[in-house]
Amino acid sequence: MSLALLDAFLAIDWSDIGLATVETLTMVGGSLFFTVLLGLPLGIVLFLTGPRQPLAHGRLYAFLSLLVNLLRSMPFVILLILMIPVTVTIVGTSIGVPGAIPPLVVGATPFFARLVENVLREVDRGIIEASQSMGASLSQTIFGAVLPEAFPGLLAATTVTAIALVSYAAMSGVIGGGGLGDLAIRFGYQRFQTDVMFVTVAILLVLVQLLQAFGDRLVHRFTRS
Repeated sequence: MSLALLDAFLAIDWSDIGLATVETLTMVGGSLFFTVLLGLPLGIVLFLTGPRQPLAHGRLYAFLSLLVNLLRSMPFVILLILMIPVTVTIVGTSIGVPGAIPPLVVGATPFFARLVENVLREVDRGIIEASQSMGASLSQTIFGAVLPEAFPGLLAATTVTAIALVSYAAMSGVIGGGGLGDLAIRFGYQRFQTDVMFVTVAILLVLVQLLQAFGDRLVHRFTRS
């Protein structure tokens, strides 16, 4: 039994596993960059326009909140399919790593923005009031006081988003998005190679654990004692 298992693992094309792992890391890293780039400002706007906030605006907040909720509630597999024409327009293809990044960003940005909003809400209002009492402008208050105070929470939100993107990146294999998900579907599912399926799942689990450990370490480092 052990020899058969060893033979099965030796028969795996580890170069394909390595390439798929690199593709998954590329998808997660690239999409996380654009998710933070777009989601952080959106989260700040949600926070500022929310009830009892400096720029409270009921209609704008309601519209943005509805948009975020709609995108968050859409199953990612459906989003992948719906975005194929848009993805082709943006990057010229809907498959491979480039074709996976736009839907990953669209799927994760509202999720991250809502996390950012919740983190900023947890900041002591006294910090905002103290900054304003000293004559600080709104931008100075946000970037000089609120965001630094919320930085550990924002790191935690980024970690949660990165882990969610690992799951999304695996699902992108359904439409040929590349990476470990695509490998698991083409070989593990369609060709009944359970050894490949086992290895891809194991790598994804290890990747999630590493991301969580790294994120927790950063949060601990920047949390004020």
